[in-house]
Formats: sequence, C-alpha cells, structure tokens
Amino acid sequence: MSETRLRVPGMGCEGCEATVAGALAPLAGVTAVTVDLEEKLVLVEHDPGRTSVEGLRSAVEDQGYEVTGWDPR
Repeated sequence: MSETRLRVPGMGCEGCEATVAGALAPLAGVTAVTVDLEEKLVLVEHDPGRTSVEGLRSAVEDQGYEVTGWDPR
C-alpha cells in the first residue's frame, strides 16, 4: 500500500470534501480517503498497482477541482 497526499486548494466546505472523497473512494485499490479542509490536503491510501497517482489526480480534476501538487509515499 502507498499513501499519496494531493494538494487541492479549491476545497472549502463539507460539500467539497464529500465530492472529492466520493470521487476517490470507489477507485480500484483505494482503501481510505481522508480530507483536511483546513490544509487543503487529501490523503489517499491505495495500491499503486491498481490506481496510479495520475488516476487519483484525474478523478479529482474530473470533479472540477485543480490538483496543484502531490506527494506519493
């Protein structure tokens, strides 16, 4: 498993949190999604063999949010 932190500066409310988490949670290999609205970060635990960082980024951007950075671990 890997953890990837995505910086999503456009998130500002609980609706944003639900939208972003809802886009990521059903992706193959994603086991957990945690959104920190204050820091504008999304932490995703996932299997990189099933969902790439690019796939995570695309899922968020498909919801209308810009991902300005990411940190896979």
